[in-house]
Amino acid sequence: MDKWKCTVCGYIYDPVAGDPDSGVPENTPFEKLPDDWACPICGATKDQFEKVA
Repeated sequence: MDKWKCTVCGYIYDPVAGDPDSGVPENTPFEKLPDDWACPICGATKDQFEKVA
């Protein structure tokens, strides 16, 4: 599973860890995040993330 980086603040979404503070379980791919999910650090929307190579 790919990691994704917030282009606003640099937060890395790691699908293995998920985002438990936002109710996203471990092993949730970025593509499966809810449409209204936002960066837990700065609030950026999903379209402001880029795949980390």
